[in-house]
Amino acid sequence: MSKTWFVTGSSRGFGRQFVQAALERGDKVAATARNADSLADLVAAHGEAVLPLTLDVTDKAAAFEAVQRAHEHFGRLDVIVNNAGHGLFGAVEELTEQQVRAQMETNFFGALWVTQAALPLLRAQGSGHIVQISTVGGIVSFPNLGGYNASKWALEGLTEALAQEVAGFGVKVTLVEPGGFETDWAGSSATFATQLPAYDDLRAAVAAAWGDVKTGDPAATGPALLKIVDADNPPLRVFFGTAPLHLVPHLYAERLKTWQEWADISTQAHGSPA
Repeated sequence: MSKTWFVTGSSRGFGRQFVQAALERGDKVAATARNADSLADLVAAHGEAVLPLTLDVTDKAAAFEAVQRAHEHFGRLDVIVNNAGHGLFGAVEELTEQQVRAQMETNFFGALWVTQAALPLLRAQGSGHIVQISTVGGIVSFPNLGGYNASKWALEGLTEALAQEVAGFGVKVTLVEPGGFETDWAGSSATFATQLPAYDDLRAAVAAAWGDVKTGDPAATGPALLKIVDADNPPLRVFFGTAPLHLVPHLYAERLKTWQEWADISTQAHGSPA
């Protein structure tokens, strides 16, 4: 059975791959971008199967309007993909208030507005799948990415609660957590804080550590997402790429070890039962 999608950030990167994969198998897609002209090639190739929409996800009213328009146009929505976002690079001390607020407005609030707009529609039809494009940095933080990590940790916390709230309505929820991929995430779409010399050595060490990590092919992510949205019991969380599979188990083991080592303090902090 074909599905109808609503995908933010469809002009390039993961969003473009998701839209193309859905359209190529015969699904319908409401594809959004800050400039709908960037979606012209999709319309030329797939005609009425794609609805191009101009959307800045930080505009709450516009997000609600776009979701409603897509639903009215196609008659239903089955898959909501909150993909729009950008990277923010800088040590915590280097970040400006404007940069951090802009990061949260896009990566967190943008996804929240689209999710809130879609939920009444999905509840009414008793089905649907909300896919939040997070990152491995949504469960593990890295130096020089504190602002970006914060936006995705916020999205992860919101989404885990959401999944529990909407399960009874037949709505599924998935967090996709990619590792490194050959996209423009760290390129022209990213924001870079003014660097302080004090962190030059740290930046060099981080760059060296990531230098040997093999990045993934974005073209492979579209077919992968199709399998997730077609699954009868999709995961709440799933990695995209191999790097998280090697990185995360060790880090989680270290967290568990630390909590256990300090368990006596945890018990002490509890105090005496009332």
